[in-house]
Amino acid sequence: MRITTKGRYALRASLALAKLGEHGLPVSINTLSSEENVSSVFLEQIFFKLKKAGIVSSTRGPGGGFTFSQALNQITVKQVLEAAGEDLDKIFCDKRKDDCERVGECMSHEVWVDANDLVKNYFANITLSSIVNREAEKH
Repeated sequence: MRITTKGRYALRASLALAKLGEHGLPVSINTLSSEENVSSVFLEQIFFKLKKAGIVSSTRGPGGGFTFSQALNQITVKQVLEAAGEDLDKIFCDKRKDDCERVGECMSHEVWVDANDLVKNYFANITLSSIVNREAEKH
């Protein structure tokens, strides 16, 4: 499994939004772009996907920007990554049971399936609020 730049930036920008918009005020793409040193055009693409997935909502006009559609303790890293287009269902060995000619004799297949499940469950159990809180405890 490999997380792409889009997935990594989606998580970084979501956490920046959590930090900068902590009082529920919209945060602009330009502010997020500046904070994370990521192209605003790239962030617009990412936030379009996050909005489509129901993770964020947008407000137009002066003072507009993005806010979360749900509480941070309800949004998981898995949701953010999948909304950005990451495929967390890929089995590490790159073979599925229906297209692997060795499925009946490959003893390692289940190991890779289990590893994939562990990774998906790990991301599904980390919320944005837990990351923000962990960071706040450091300071």
